[in-house]
Amino acid sequence: MTLPPEPDAGFSLLWPQQWPPDPARLRLGVMASGEGSNFEALVQASRQGPLQAEVVQLVVNNPACTASLRARRLGVPCSLLDHRRQPDRGALDREIAGLFAQREVDLVVMAGWMRIVTPVLIQAFPGRLINIHPSLLPSFRGLDAVGQALAAGVRLSGCTAHLVEEEVDAGPILAQASVPVLDDDDHASLSARIQRQEHRLLPLAVALAAAQLQP
Repeated sequence: MTLPPEPDAGFSLLWPQQWPPDPARLRLGVMASGEGSNFEALVQASRQGPLQAEVVQLVVNNPACTASLRARRLGVPCSLLDHRRQPDRGALDREIAGLFAQREVDLVVMAGWMRIVTPVLIQAFPGRLINIHPSLLPSFRGLDAVGQALAAGVRLSGCTAHLVEEEVDAGPILAQASVPVLDDDDHASLSARIQRQEHRLLPLAVALAAAQLQP
């Protein structure tokens, strides 16, 4: 299935453009720190769209994030694992990995997770940990990728879904979507345009990652 064009994005380039053959139904774990719009996009793609999956667990690290409110509305179990209450990053990741193991999660998606993960989590889900980043990697890695793009004056930006490795924002790319940077763009307008593409790209990336795991 090819993703339809997105008119208000100007254009969208996706690679690859075709959905892979449907894998067995996946059990997804999602990690979020903020609004949770990508989390909801995954839930909707699983329930109403082409993604053969079920989001069985959301983990949030911020008590004030609105992702947990979306989980309640959507009927998805949500656990708060506050990083402020952990002695170090590794301890937090051990709790996350243990929770996802209990929930028998196949793939883990970092959907706006504003923490650098450690080898503890990466090694618990090798080749099964996905991140979405608001730039066309390898450009503008790290914090505030949208601000970096605006400061650099690029005419093309977008988002990248990739597998997570120990080097930040450097794992194998699963899929990318591009958007134009308009003359009157500010941080909010460009972020919104990129986010619309993230919502479309992330379910595809999950399907692609799952296809790579098929024997």
